Amino acid sequence: MPKEQQEVVVLGSPHISTSATATTINMPEISTPDHVIWSLFNTLFMNFCCLGFIAYAYSVKSRDRKMVGDATGAQAFASTARCLNISSLFFTILTAIVVIIVYAIR
Repeated sequence: MPKEQQEVVVLGSPHISTSATATTINMPEISTPDHVIWSLFNTLFMNFCCLGFIAYAYSVKSRDRKMVGDATGAQAFASTARCLNISSLFFTILTAIVVIIVYAIR
């Protein structure tokens, strides 16, 4: 008997498994705004005392946390970025108003 036939005889019929298991992982969709565009705008145009850049860093951290699935961390970083963006916008507008008033008085 050839060697190939001996192995088939020794192994027997192929084993067919009818129970297939599948694992499904449901990732929750996190819809926390990360304020990246607002932070980038403040970084480029209204960067009062580097608040826009710091806000951009927190926005990127928020987006990273969102990609990982950490909703609480993403929300915390997004909240900090939002506060920094509001502060940067406020101080930039205040500075512009003060400059206009100083030039109007002269």
